Amino acid sequence: MKKSFLLTSAVAVTLSALISGCATSNTTMNDKSMVTKPSYAPVSYDEILNDDKTTGDVLTYGHGQNGQRFSPLTQVNKETVKNLVSVWNFSFGGEKQRGQESQPLVKDGVMYVTASYSRMYAIDLATGEELWQYDARLPSGILPCCDVINRGAAIYGDLVIFGTLDAKLVALNRKTGKTVWKKKVAEYKDGYSITAAPLVVKDMIITGVAGGEFGIVGKVEAYDAKTGKLIWTRPTVEGHMGYLNGKENGITGGEAGKTWPGDLWETGGAATWLGGTYDSETDLLFFGTGNPAPWNSHNRPGDNLYSSSRLAINPDTGKIVWHYQTTPHDGWDFDGVNELVSFNKDGKKYAATADRNGFFYVLDRTNGKFITANPFVSNITWATGIDKNGRPMLTPDGRPGNPGDASKGKAVFSVPSFLGGKNWMPMAYSKKTELFYVPSNEWGMDIWNQPISYKKGAAYLGAGFTIKPIFEDHIGSLKAIEPLTGKIKWEYKNPAPLWGGVLTTAGGLVFTGTPEGKFLAFDDETGEILFKYNAGSGIVSSPITWEQNGEQYIAIVSGWGGAVPLWGGEVAKLIKNINQGGTVHVFKLFKK
Repeated sequence: MKKSFLLTSAVAVTLSALISGCATSNTTMNDKSMVTKPSYAPVSYDEILNDDKTTGDVLTYGHGQNGQRFSPLTQVNKETVKNLVSVWNFSFGGEKQRGQESQPLVKDGVMYVTASYSRMYAIDLATGEELWQYDARLPSGILPCCDVINRGAAIYGDLVIFGTLDAKLVALNRKTGKTVWKKKVAEYKDGYSITAAPLVVKDMIITGVAGGEFGIVGKVEAYDAKTGKLIWTRPTVEGHMGYLNGKENGITGGEAGKTWPGDLWETGGAATWLGGTYDSETDLLFFGTGNPAPWNSHNRPGDNLYSSSRLAINPDTGKIVWHYQTTPHDGWDFDGVNELVSFNKDGKKYAATADRNGFFYVLDRTNGKFITANPFVSNITWATGIDKNGRPMLTPDGRPGNPGDASKGKAVFSVPSFLGGKNWMPMAYSKKTELFYVPSNEWGMDIWNQPISYKKGAAYLGAGFTIKPIFEDHIGSLKAIEPLTGKIKWEYKNPAPLWGGVLTTAGGLVFTGTPEGKFLAFDDETGEILFKYNAGSGIVSSPITWEQNGEQYIAIVSGWGGAVPLWGGEVAKLIKNINQGGTVHVFKLFKK
């Protein structure tokens, strides 16, 4: 049993006074406000489809299949947020710390949360006590690119389902934590893994794969959520065959080699490592694809479809309906995986994405037509802008040089760095303000190319790099962005890189965390900090909120790690003293 703590009134008073500067609390072991006995009624697809509208649970990664991360709850608002106090904390325990990027799910008195090293916990919401734990037996040869993280699970029927670092989907019984089915999605020895939360659509569980740094071939796959049977598979590199119910279902892109030279499409990357969103209004899946392989772009002239792109996929057939490529012939590792978030304005159906390449895009989500793109980070060097057709206008000599027969090509200083203007960390869209709240980073990199050849299961980069900050006072920047104009309404500057997700609410609040361990709530209109809590370790996860017995709760997972300490270069030195951890923190308003 892992440690959990239900705070007495004295402890809550101390934490509130010393950490949050808030009013005191009388939350005790006998507080009946959260006493809802766990129940396990099957979760219907209709419940999942309406997750963004209901408030008593959190059934999807993204607080709704469209990924808006907006809650209609208003009890915790600009006036009351100062009175948030801690209800209980739950430790993941053990020595398996590292990065904790998970977003929890909540249903009928139980929280389901994943942790590093492909673990899953069920926690009693009334007490903070562990109900069960699942610990994947990972082989020693796993090849994760960017820490041993997991971003979350999916819930459906009697099951809770998540992906593992050895590229499996695992379906567990929600009540017992016992394995119901387990499916191998790809071969981990070749460099594949799964870190993203899967998506439930129409009785199917939809997943992508990670591994672009190893020359894998990205794909999106649909499985029967109840049995784990494979329904369809769609490769995301031009030239590979898709399948539906075991039968050939068309070559991605129609044929091989149209935008790839030679046979490089066979190891083309384009990993779908961040998962996807679903828009019920257009009945489309939206998945982003990662960098082409290798990073050395001189080896592969052409647009290299469908790398660094957003794909709209028919969920019934696995066919690609439309695509939009944010960085054709990517030479900077500007993965196009960042979430495509649906929103409507003036009767039009849009979707927005904040790309690694530093531009904030708006598309017509019915057909993928380019609407607009604006920079959301400073001093972009690789392109001067995006033209009327949605293609980047490349800066002369902005691409790292061709090494040819030399050991190293000409280096360039490029902004943003390959870790991106925004990396994996989810942004949020407020239906109240009609703004996007984007966790971004201001940094650049020295990058150069090197000769490289493919070897299965080995790193396939052909590039070297050193990341550097571009400002003295900050790297992280939370920005409130007007999507169609790109206007930045307000900005919060943070010394360390931001690496956690964002939640916004109808109560006028924006929640996120920092690597320094601060859990923060901002005024959604001004950016003023209205609440601050010290979580004890860096926050690189995504907050959630729900209502139970008439009270609103907020939760966040802390635990420093992820890609920055591993890949951050000079930036990593600035944050080397941040403590690791692994704790779920749950809050509610002080109640007399």
